[in-house]
Amino acid sequence: MQIESRNIRILLSLTASFIIIYSLQAAAQLLIPFLLAIFIALITLKPMFWLQERNVPGVLAAFLIVISIMLLLLSIGSIVGSSIVDFTNALPSYQARLDIIIDQLVLTYSGFLPLLESDFSLSEVIDAGWAMGLAASILNALRDVLTNTLLIMFTMIFILLEASTFEIKLTAAFNRKSDSFIRQRAYISNLGRYLGIKTVVSIITGLTVAIATSWIGLDFPFLWGMFAFLLNYVPTIGSIIAAVPAVLMALVQLGVGDAVTTAIAFFLINIIFGSFIEPKLLGHGVGLSPLVVFIGLFFWGWIFGPVGMILSVPLTMALKMALESDKETKWLAILIGSETDALHKIKSN
Repeated sequence: MQIESRNIRILLSLTASFIIIYSLQAAAQLLIPFLLAIFIALITLKPMFWLQERNVPGVLAAFLIVISIMLLLLSIGSIVGSSIVDFTNALPSYQARLDIIIDQLVLTYSGFLPLLESDFSLSEVIDAGWAMGLAASILNALRDVLTNTLLIMFTMIFILLEASTFEIKLTAAFNRKSDSFIRQRAYISNLGRYLGIKTVVSIITGLTVAIATSWIGLDFPFLWGMFAFLLNYVPTIGSIIAAVPAVLMALVQLGVGDAVTTAIAFFLINIIFGSFIEPKLLGHGVGLSPLVVFIGLFFWGWIFGPVGMILSVPLTMALKMALESDKETKWLAILIGSETDALHKIKSN
């Protein structure tokens, strides 16, 4: 009887999971602006509370933060928006040129590959320009989402205004003491801290990439900086994905030597920020298994499209922290976490 009951619970859980996943995918267009609003609000909660501690009214503090973000988004949009359009229009010619260059390299070094036929064309087997197309699709998807800026900003305002009073409402509604919300408060604080630090590091990374690619002489340096900023939210894998289109662009535009220089520049930037500065600020790594990061990239990308790839790690981190906050699901958080977290758990026991 207990086995049957357990099997029924597992079946119901799987059914509920499939329904939730299907619903998320069906409502992606509506959910993406709200997800962005929630994540931006989490990042800006501490600055808002800082303003309130200095006797700035809650409404005014929320408006100051939202206006600052709107000005930032408008500035970025004006700088990067036209570059995205120009790059998208020029993309077919870049991809065609890239195929020719790669085929020429294959012919040049065909003596080292005796198994290849003389008329072998690598471009017929591998789409070398796929990475450049991916960059264009992600940036265009972000531009499309930012057309809902007003919706995102209004949602942010209401979230920020509600944040300071929501705990009081929960206390009154469920007749619980304020101390009983310690775990939930810690969860939101940790998630906001992670997103805040990650965003600051990503901005600096993007600016550094823009300066480096401009110095090398690549077209659309601000575009490569924006792409590096977005993909920096995905640890390890994101830095590789962000580097490939820029390296291919350098190969098409400037030649093999500058492509190698571009690859080295990306490698050094990501080593400095990803391996030294970011872990020092966070106090630890991302706390997720590399396999989970890789699967999450495709899973959230499948549900929410290119924007889901950018949000994949924040969404998975939010899920992990939520699982950690409950004793019954903490084991699952350990399974999807990193080896360091697991070793720390073993030592603490």
